[in-house]
Amino acid sequence: MKIPVYNLSGDKIKDIEISQRIFGVKPKVEVVHQVVVAQTANARQVLAHTLDKSEVRGGGKKPWRQKGTGRARHGSIRSPLWRGGGITFGPTKYRNFSKIINKKHKQLALAMCLSDKILAKALIVLEKLELPTGKTKDLKNWLDNLKSKITDIQNKKKFLLVLDKNDQSLIRAVKNLDKTDVILADSLNCLDILSHDAILTSEPAITQIDKHYKKVSVKRSRESEIKNKK
Repeated sequence: MKIPVYNLSGDKIKDIEISQRIFGVKPKVEVVHQVVVAQTANARQVLAHTLDKSEVRGGGKKPWRQKGTGRARHGSIRSPLWRGGGITFGPTKYRNFSKIINKKHKQLALAMCLSDKILAKALIVLEKLELPTGKTKDLKNWLDNLKSKITDIQNKKKFLLVLDKNDQSLIRAVKNLDKTDVILADSLNCLDILSHDAILTSEPAITQIDKHYKKVSVKRSRESEIKNKK
């Protein structure tokens, strides 16, 4: 499978061979859905917490004697029956929303998302991806120029820049640019890929992706290739 490579000016300079194992997998909605649900669940913060009877302050003394007052029996003013008492069945910080997805499943879903971007012509490979000035204005001008040169991304609004190594100047420039994010090649995930219209990456990052995500089966990509030919 071949894909064009562009320079920073947006001109095509060559074609490179990319891995069928990573970028040629037939997408399955149910597989990607399971991984995205697990990812969002694992990122969920448990903030709401109510106090039960044992956690509310006070109420150590019995409010009145058991018999002879004509009133109902009570052992503590911190009972859920009392105002200011504990909460029964309320949300607590001990809830666990995490879901377990094995590494093969996660990497397969990631390969499906990347393959889908390839099919949609929304993954653009550049000779290199860098911004020496580190200025947001320069980054915006460069993206606008790239969109005017490459027809496949002219109508795209959200961009994900995938780096092969940590580049502080580029990361600093992206922070102030709306609808544009940056991520390292070995930290890719389905949610970030799906939430952006197009991916801009470099040739070294493509090589790093192929090396890092080793759990994707070659057999599965071959099967998808055969189905696509049929």
